[in-house]
Amino acid sequence: MADRDMALMAHLMRRAGFGAARSELERRTAKGYEATVEELLDPAAHGVPPLDTSVLFRQTPGFRIPGNPENASGYWMYRMIHTPRPLEEKISLLWHQVFATANSKVNNPPEVVRQIEMFREYGMGGYRRLLVELAKNPAMIFWLDNQENHKDAPNENWGRELLELFSMGQGNYTEEDVKECARAFTGWTLAPTLPGVLYNRFPWQFKYDAEDHDDGEKVFLGQKGRFNGEDVIDIIMGHPATAQFVARHLYNFFVADEVQVPSWQDEPPRDPEAAAIIAEALVASDFDIRSTLRVIFNSDFFKDEEVWFAKVKSPTELVVSAMRLVQDFQEYRPGIWTIGMETSYQGQAILNPPSVEGWHTGQEWIDSGALLQRINFVADRVGDVSLPGVRDIVKRLSDKNVLSAGELVDGCLDLLGHVRLTDDTRQELIEHVSGWEEARRGETEEERVAFGAKVADVLKLITATREYQLG
Repeated sequence: MADRDMALMAHLMRRAGFGAARSELERRTAKGYEATVEELLDPAAHGVPPLDTSVLFRQTPGFRIPGNPENASGYWMYRMIHTPRPLEEKISLLWHQVFATANSKVNNPPEVVRQIEMFREYGMGGYRRLLVELAKNPAMIFWLDNQENHKDAPNENWGRELLELFSMGQGNYTEEDVKECARAFTGWTLAPTLPGVLYNRFPWQFKYDAEDHDDGEKVFLGQKGRFNGEDVIDIIMGHPATAQFVARHLYNFFVADEVQVPSWQDEPPRDPEAAAIIAEALVASDFDIRSTLRVIFNSDFFKDEEVWFAKVKSPTELVVSAMRLVQDFQEYRPGIWTIGMETSYQGQAILNPPSVEGWHTGQEWIDSGALLQRINFVADRVGDVSLPGVRDIVKRLSDKNVLSAGELVDGCLDLLGHVRLTDDTRQELIEHVSGWEEARRGETEEERVAFGAKVADVLKLITATREYQLG
C-alpha cells in the first residue's frame, strides 16, 4: 500500500506539476494525498510562498521586462523550474495552449509575458472572469486583430475564435452568431501607445471605446438584445456546449491524451463518463476551475492506474520535469535562457505557438528528430553525477553495498518518479545491465565514482525508453 501511495503521489505531481524528486514525494506522501491536493490548489492558504524572483531580476535585469523572445521564454522556464507552487505554472501552461498567442505576430515579448501572468492570476478562478480578462488582454487583442474590429467595419477574428476554440467548439454556433459576437466586441481595443524602439517598447493598455461600439440590437445564440462583450460571454457560459468543451480540455491536459481539438466535433470523448463528471463539476461550481480540479484530482478516473502513463509529455513538461529532478539551476547562474530555448528544439516554442489552434498534443509531440532531442536532453542531465538530484539518487542506491541487475534497474525506476516500464522493456534492461560488472558501492573513492557512473548509465538507459516519454 505504501508503494502505491507513493506511485499515486508521483502521478499527481506529474499532472498537477512537473514531477517531483523522491524527497518531495516522500514529504507529500507523509502529508497525505487529499492534503497535498488542497495545498496544490490553494498554496497561499497553506502558507506556501510565491516564487522569489528578486535574485533573478538583480542578476538578470533583462528578465523583468524581457525585450527579446529568448529572455521571455527563459524567464518563464525559470519560474516553472523553481516555483514552490507548481500547479499555478501548470495551469498557465494549459491556458497558453488553449488561448494560444504567439510573439511571432505580437512582436512584444513583455505583453506575451503579461498574458501568462494573467493566466497565473486568474487561471484557477472562474472561467467567465478568465474569458473577460482574455478579451481585454492587449496581446490577445492584437493577436486576433480586435483593434481592427469597428462598428462600421467588423473584424470577426476574435469572435470566431472565442466561439470555436475558447468556449464552445465547432458545430454549436452559426456564422450569424460569429458576426453578432464580433459586433458585441467592437470598441474593445488598444489605447494609443508610443511606438518605442526595438527591445524597448511602451506597455500596451486595453481601452473600451464607446464611440466605436456597435450598440444596436443583436441576435446571439437565440437571444436578442443590445449586447456588449460581457453580455455575449454570459450567454456563452450558459450554453451546455461550453461546459462539455472546457471539460474535454481539462481531461486532455490533466488526465489522458484526447484526439486533437479539430476532431472533437466528430469523435466522442475518450472517457465519456469522466467528461460528464468534469462538465457537471464546472456547472455546479459556476465554472470555478479550482473546484473542478479538486473533483478531477480526487476522482476514481484520475487515480485509475490505466491513466497514470496515458499522456505523452509535452516538451515543456519533459524539460521542466528533468530540471526539477536533477536540481539543475537551483542556484542562479547565467544560461537559463538556453533551457527555455530547448523546448523549441523539441517542437514547443513556448510563448510562440504555431497558430491560434495551439500545438497538437499527444503522439504528435513525437517524431524522429524530436524524439532524439528529447532523449539526449534528459540523458545529458541524469548522466551528470555532479548535479544534486543525481547525487541524491546515487546516495540512496548506495545504502545497499551490492545491487543485482534487477535491483539496480528497479531502484532507478523508483527514484526517477515511479517510472513504469512494460515487462519486456524492463527485462531487456535487466539483461543488458547483467552483462556489466557488479554494481558495488565499495569503500574507496574510485569505487564510489564507478558505482555512480553505473547508476548514471542506467538512468540514461531508462530515459531513452519509449515509456519514459509518457507521463
